[in-house]
Formats: sequence, structure tokens, C-alpha cells
Amino acid sequence: MAAPQVSAAQAIGEYLQSPDDLLKISAFRKKLEKEKASIDARLKSGVKEQLDATREGLTKLLGTRNNVQVIKEEMQIVDRMCSDPQNVVSTFDQISRVSMVHRNFEQTEEMVNNLLEMNSKLDVLEELLEVESRTIIGPAPNLLPIHFHINRLEAFRNQTMHQAKKASANSRQKLARMFERLNKLIENFETYIMELACNVLPLVRAGYPQVVVKLIKIAELEAREDEKAIAIRLVKKAAKMDAASKFKSMQANARIIKHYRSKVTKAISDSIKVNFDDAYTRHQHDPGAFLGGLSWIYQDLIRIESDVVPCFPPNYEMHAFYIKEYHRTLNATLQRIIESEPDASIMLDLHAWIKEYKKSMTELNVAPELLDPPLLGGEEQNLIEDYLRLIVKKLDEWSTNLMKTEIQEFITRSDPPEVDSDGLYGTQGAVILFQMVNQQIDAATESGQGAILARVVGEVNRVMRNIQDQWTKVVEAELKKQTEKPEEVVGGLAEYCIALANDQIKSADNTEALLGRLEPLVSEKYRTPISEKLNDAIDGNLDVAKKCIQTFIDIILNDLKPATKQLFQPTWYDGIMEQIVLTMRDYMADQSYINPSLLELLVEYLLDAFLVTYLTALANCPKLRIPAATERIKEDISTVFSFFSGFKPTKELEPYFEVVDLILAMLEASKSMAFLSFWAFAKVHGPCIPFVEGLMKVRGDFDRSAVSEVMDSIKRKVKDEGLTDPPEPTIMKKITVQSTLSRFLRT
Repeated sequence: MAAPQVSAAQAIGEYLQSPDDLLKISAFRKKLEKEKASIDARLKSGVKEQLDATREGLTKLLGTRNNVQVIKEEMQIVDRMCSDPQNVVSTFDQISRVSMVHRNFEQTEEMVNNLLEMNSKLDVLEELLEVESRTIIGPAPNLLPIHFHINRLEAFRNQTMHQAKKASANSRQKLARMFERLNKLIENFETYIMELACNVLPLVRAGYPQVVVKLIKIAELEAREDEKAIAIRLVKKAAKMDAASKFKSMQANARIIKHYRSKVTKAISDSIKVNFDDAYTRHQHDPGAFLGGLSWIYQDLIRIESDVVPCFPPNYEMHAFYIKEYHRTLNATLQRIIESEPDASIMLDLHAWIKEYKKSMTELNVAPELLDPPLLGGEEQNLIEDYLRLIVKKLDEWSTNLMKTEIQEFITRSDPPEVDSDGLYGTQGAVILFQMVNQQIDAATESGQGAILARVVGEVNRVMRNIQDQWTKVVEAELKKQTEKPEEVVGGLAEYCIALANDQIKSADNTEALLGRLEPLVSEKYRTPISEKLNDAIDGNLDVAKKCIQTFIDIILNDLKPATKQLFQPTWYDGIMEQIVLTMRDYMADQSYINPSLLELLVEYLLDAFLVTYLTALANCPKLRIPAATERIKEDISTVFSFFSGFKPTKELEPYFEVVDLILAMLEASKSMAFLSFWAFAKVHGPCIPFVEGLMKVRGDFDRSAVSEVMDSIKRKVKDEGLTDPPEPTIMKKITVQSTLSRFLRT
């Protein structure tokens, strides 16, 4: 600390502390003047000494500059004399040649001796190396001596081959053959070195860390030699060859760059990969056991930090290197597990193991930047989705196999359809499908994530839709075979269509129950897409069921073709409706095996199909014998009405047959009353001019003029009243009226 400053007043106060001290002022003044004079003298002396020292330093500096200049001039003289010694020494050329000859003699003698001794040295070195190579995990006492002697022989080889560049090709080949044994020894030694590098951790565990130290010393020495050789090559490129040829080291250098450091680290990396590969191979068919046995990773890293890292120089940064390599190799191995498409449970195990790995590495104080890239790209959360995707894949496989069996049974129809516990036709396919669906939905539900559940529901919808499309195509193909080549088709298609339709209704009910179970489990965000997908699947089931019912109707109509072709033909007057009804009754005999909701639909479809067929035949028939035709129509309708009344109440049936009554009225009306009958028909079904005109033309009791008169009045009234088709199409929209030419060609 600096001494506190004292003011003048405080200094005077120290001397004048009492009135008597005033008498001593003169004495105090003289004392202070004396002290001042002493201080001034010392200051002058100090300043003089500093000035003298500065002057002397400047003098020496000037002298030094002069000396440097003199030395520079002398060195320039020496350089001129050295660069052209012939100007100074007259016999310099002779001295130079004699010196070169002498040096060549010495080098030749040394080379010959080395060549003569090389084989004996190689014998010893080969034996020592063989002994060391037998036991990789050992003390390796001769490692450094072997390297030392091999290194000297290698330098001799490099120098010899460099000097032999100007020799003849035969001489160079002979030298190369002489060094083949040495080359092989060098190769074997490098192999041995790399084996040691691959076993760094086992060597340390076995108590031989000194071997690792020797290994690194060799790598460091070779690295320095590599650097020296690279530097010389750079000098050769940068300098003139005349200047470079003055250096023996440059002439002799033909070293092969070894890169031992990078090779050692690569060998360590390879050994880590081998360890992981061995562990993976042992549990290749049980990835769960592989994950459960990876605790050796942490044991290795602890041992490496404590015992291996001290064997390496700090600039190797081996702790970070080992952690990175273990992490990188672990990541590659986990990727292999993912690519092997393991069971779904392995995905969950892997997700849990990665979480535990992160926790363990944190406890080992491993820096996060050393764990890059993150395992599986840092997307381990996707494992949950992969888990569900795998489940969906399995669902695809199962559904494919299921459909293969179900379609085969549907096509071959070797046995009648099965009857379920409700007494309805059905198959096991629908039951098995929903067992699989429920399993996968339950798995998605356990994840507790609405997004995943919604996606699985979407995949279930896709699978169900695919199955529905397949069934539609199969049913269409089987119906085509039934209609085109009935003699080659196995019977029972109608029954199997009913069984398939029942299955679709059952699937729709199951899907609706599934929807009711899932909706309370998810938020509104996911409730909507789940509801849409499942309702779409339900719609698909209903579409297939309708397709099956329509196919059932088409099969009936196909069987009725011989009879329906006779409608309104001469044979029709004798009565054929009983045959038609009998055929329909035979097909409807299995009504007890049909789902009640489907039975109602089947009756409606069949009734509609019959009326369309009947009225289409009427619209395209030849001349009718009136009133015999109308009487026969009444009998036909009475027979059919009686048949359908067994499936529907009379009051529900009457609206279906109202159109026939209206058409009968037009057939029975006189020429003058025909318009009124038409008007009653047109108010319900629209004008239907082609149908009505055809109907008037086939009346046997109307001649051409009567038909023209009736149709003119009808067309005029339709035009005047602006009569159009009803808003809702009626059955008459399904009636096809052939042209006059088509009818002529058909007859």
C-alpha cells in the first residue's frame, strides 16, 4: 500500500507541539535546509549516472552496427569464395573428384557389407517376429529392437534403390530381388503392429500397458520419418535439383510413407466394429438379448478412460476418439436391427434402451458433442411409430394371407357355406379379420397418443377397403363366368354371395362397435378423422353387401332368361309365370340364412328387377292380342303379387304394382279414353312418350290410324301442359325401349 500523504501543516505541527518550541524555529529551519541540500546532491548524482549509462549504451549500439556490417561483408566474401572455389584454389577440381571417388568407395564398401550381412540379420529378425506374433496378448519384449533393426535395414534399402536409379535395368531387378525378403519382413511386421493395435484394450486388461506404449512410440517415430520425407519432397519441388543434389539425405530418400498413426487409429476402430459385430451375430435372431447384453459398452469406456488413455500422448485425444467410435458403431448396429425388420416388441425395447443409454452416458460425464450423430438420427421417438407401422405391415400380411384362403374357398365352393351361431350363412374370414384389427387397435391405444391411434385407424381403413375392393372384383368375375360359361362353373355361387353379404353386415356392426369404443378415448382433434375413416369402412361393407345382393338377383335373372324371353310371345298366352315364380321361390328358399336387414333389401331388389324385366319385355313385344293379353297380365301380376306377399305386407307391395295397373288401364282403354289413362300414368311417371307409343302400337285392337290419332292427342296435350319427368325418377327410367329397326332385326 502507498504511504499516506502528510500536509505541510501536519509536518510543522509535529515540530511545534508546545509554545516553547517557537524558540527552536531557527534550529529546525537549519536542519531542514541541511536535509534538502543532502537530497538535492543525491538527485544530481543519480541523474549524472543515468546519463553516463545511456551515453555508453548508444556508443556500444553504434559499434555493434558497424561490427554487423563488417561481418556481413566478410560473409559475402566467404560466400563468393565458396561458390567459386576454383578462382582461389587452382587444384580444386582435382580435390573435388578425389573426394567424390573416396566417398563413393566408402559408400560402396558400406553397401556391400550391408548386403552381405542382411540375410543373417533377417534370419534373426524373422525368428524374433515369429515368436512375438504367436502371442498377441503378451509382453512383447522384442518389439522395439525388432523395429529398430527393421528401420535401419529399410533406410539402407531406400538409399540403395535411390542410388541405383541410374544403374541398368538388370542391376535394379537384381537389387529388387535381394530386398524381397526384407519387404516381406516389413509387411509382416506391419501386420503384427496392426494386430497389436486391434488389441489395445485386451492388452491393457491383461496387464501389458507397456506394449501399447511401445506401439505408440513406434507410430510416433514413423510419423516423424514420414514428416521428414514429405518435407524433403517439398524442398525438391521448391528448390533446383542442383541445390537439392548437394544433400545426401535428399539423394538417398526413397521412403514409402507409412501413415502409422492413422493406421493404428483405424485398426482400433475396426476392432470396435468387430466387437459389435460379434455381439450382434451371437444374438442375430434375438435382438432383445443383444440389447440386454450391451452393458459391456460402459465397462469398456470406464476402463479406457482409466488405463488406455494414459498410454497415448495427449494430442491423440483417445478418450474422445473411443467414445465417438463406440457411439458411431453402436448407431450403425442399431440401424442394422431396424433394417432387419424385427418384431414389434423389439421396437419398444429399443426405444427404452436408447433412453437408458443417454442417461448412462450422462452419468459417465460424456460431453454431448461426442455423441454425434445422435442414435438413429435423434428420432428415437419415431420408433413408436415404426412399431405401429410394423404392426400395420403385419396386418397387411395377415389380411393378404386371409384373403388368399377366403377367395380360394369362394371360387372353388367345394363345401356349402358355414352356418354361424345365429343360423346365418357366413365365413370365418370376418371373425379372423376383426380379431387382427382389434389387436392392432389395442396396441395403438396403449401408446396413449391420439395421433398414432388415428394413423392406425387410417391403415385399418385402407386394409378393409382393399379387402372390399377384392371381394367386389371376385364377385363380378364369378358372375361373369356364371353367365358366359355356366357349364364350367361350380354351383353354390348364390349361397356364397349371401354368406359374403352376411359377413359384410357383421363387419359393419363390428366397426361401429369399435368406433363407439374409440371415440371416448381421444380428443376432438383425432375423434373426427377416426370417425370418418371407420364410417368410410362401414360404407364400404354396405356397398359390398349390396353388390352381393345384386349379384344374387343377377343369378336369378340369368336362370330366368329362357322363361323371360317368352314373355309377351305367343307361348306366353299359355301361362309361364308359374315357372318364373317357382324359380324365384327356389332361390328364396334359403331366406332363413340371410341377415334380416339383407332379406328386406333382397326382396326389394328382386321385386324391382322383376318389374323392370317384365315391363321391358312389354315395351318391346310384338302385337298383343287384346283382351287375352290384358287378362294374362292380370293373372301374371296376381301370381307374382301372391309370391312377394310372403315376404312383404300387402300394403307395402301395392305401391310397387301400381305402375302395372296404370299400364293395364292404357291397354284396356278405348281409343277415345286412352288419353285419360295416359294422363293418370303420366302424372306419376312422366310422359314416357317412346314407351307409350310402343304400347299403343302393339295393341292388336288398334290400327295405324288409331295409334296416330291417340299419340297425336297425347303429344299435343303434353306440349300444351308442359308435362315433364317427375323430380324423383321412377321405375320407368329403367325401362329400355328398342327402336323399330332393332325390334325388326330381333324378330
